[in-house]
Amino acid sequence: QVQVVESGGGLVQAGGSLRLSCAASGRAFSSRTMGWLRQAPGKGREFVAAISWNGGRREYADSVKGRFTIPRDNGKNTVTVYLQTTSLKPEDTDVYYCAARDTPIMGVRAGDYVYWGQGTQVTASS
Repeated sequence: QVQVVESGGGLVQAGGSLRLSCAASGRAFSSRTMGWLRQAPGKGREFVAAISWNGGRREYADSVKGRFTIPRDNGKNTVTVYLQTTSLKPEDTDVYYCAARDTPIMGVRAGDYVYWGQGTQVTASS
């Protein structure tokens, strides 16, 4: 069965850092694009970052370029994707979701993703 599980959220002061982790299993995620998206209350899910199956291509939202990175580790049965955040701002406060596509093709829209985790809260206080 498919499992996508995030961890690592929390409360930090503005300017701080957090590393989010996502463990995905149950499909051939090692050959799929993976991404991170975020959502504020009452708003739609917003693209944050994505990484191709072999790490050769990474895409970032303009709002996080230069501050966030998205490495991945393709294990035998579980793919782990990280979101390393630095220089966090209060406007980065959201629920962050890990998601997987069902294809190796890059995706930068919420609708591109098929499998989703439960979300993890990130709060950057001013």
